[in-house]
Amino acid sequence: MSLATRIRRNATGFLAGLGVLSIALPVGATAARAQSLDSALASAYVNNPSLNAQRAGTRAVDEKVPQALSGYRPTLFGTVTAGREYQKIRASGQSINGGLWPTAFVLTATQSLFDGFVTANTTRNAEMQVRGSRETLRNTEQAVLLNGVTAYMNVIQAIAILDLQRQNLAALEQELRATRDRFNVGEVTRTDVAQAEARVAGAQYEVSQAVADLSSARAVYRQVIGVEPGRLTSPRSIEPMIPRTVDRVVSAGLNNHPAVMASQFAVDAAMFQVKVAEGALMPNLNVQGQVSRTNEQSLQSTYADSAAVTLNLTVPIYQGGVEYATIRQAKEVLTQTRLEVDVNRDTIRAQAVQFWGALEASKVQIEAAQAAVAANTLALEGVREEWRVGQRTTTDVLNAQRELTNSRSALVVAQRDRVVAAYSLVSIIGRLDAISLGLKVNVYNPAVHYEQVRDSWAGVRTPDGK
Repeated sequence: MSLATRIRRNATGFLAGLGVLSIALPVGATAARAQSLDSALASAYVNNPSLNAQRAGTRAVDEKVPQALSGYRPTLFGTVTAGREYQKIRASGQSINGGLWPTAFVLTATQSLFDGFVTANTTRNAEMQVRGSRETLRNTEQAVLLNGVTAYMNVIQAIAILDLQRQNLAALEQELRATRDRFNVGEVTRTDVAQAEARVAGAQYEVSQAVADLSSARAVYRQVIGVEPGRLTSPRSIEPMIPRTVDRVVSAGLNNHPAVMASQFAVDAAMFQVKVAEGALMPNLNVQGQVSRTNEQSLQSTYADSAAVTLNLTVPIYQGGVEYATIRQAKEVLTQTRLEVDVNRDTIRAQAVQFWGALEASKVQIEAAQAAVAANTLALEGVREEWRVGQRTTTDVLNAQRELTNSRSALVVAQRDRVVAAYSLVSIIGRLDAISLGLKVNVYNPAVHYEQVRDSWAGVRTPDGK
């Protein structure tokens, strides 16, 4: 049996080419079918409540555009008044008195002709907010999928660690039985037995901790993915999607990361908001038409009809200073959003270097851990043989067993870190999405809802019928 086969059977479960794990859940797991990372991410894409909530938020932002466009459209108001009135009129020596039921019906239509470009700039501001919200949605999608990758690999790691700790416990229990047998025939001392018992107790503690860690990892998996973990399989490598150098990763991140792009659209929106505020200093021109009918307005008239068309020009002179404060405020918000672009760029640059270093380190760590596992496996076999002939102490055997378990655990952790670091870098360059990963899902397109509501003039039902 080859060394690689022995290591695989000992539940490190790595694929030498990819450095990733292939571990199955224990007997009694929820699903019998194998569950790949891609299928888990597809479930998260469809089921994750944070992502679905952000989609709803993006649809809400879409409505800001038809709200802004309403400034170009006419307004129509109808007014009805009714009441009871008593009149007494004296004319030409005669008195007339009586009760009336005066009513009035007024229909007013107003069309803005010029509003200081407020409507135009408000529309552009809303469109920038829509584009920014789409980038925020894309950023949320990346975060959810990266959380899904992390949760998936954490479950695999927890299963592997639990398996290793159980194997370690079984090996130590065997060593304890052998030590007790040798103690009964006088070959070792009571101290050797006590050392073996202590290691067994410590291994039992590690097993219980590994069980708790697996339970926690499965709970997070259920939270992020939306389903219970089944029999998890080895994820495919996405390292070919990553640029070859860290400088290219940084450049791609600065140009494509949704957080950076969302902040840039926020700058554009803030610029138009300044223009909207400045519109308060400009004149307004509108045309207004009104038709009305009044009934029983006096004892001497039955009804009266009227119609009028007026052109109204309003020139602001002084409004208490609020318009000037609003303009200054909008300019400060613009400055803030420009600085936030730099903040996001610096964050992406730092994360790109961080994840690149983590990926490179994990590759070296996997090679070192594989070598350590191979060496410690042979060392443990040798120490056990020497212990049987009295050339090694019980402590030597226990230490060798611990070193092997530690190196196997380090290999599991390094394999998990490599996968997570690779997906983190794909996220940095803005490609951790359903389309780039080729997930088998119906891809959500935010532009569909936008086109459905952009030119809507009336209606309270949303496009999905709610």
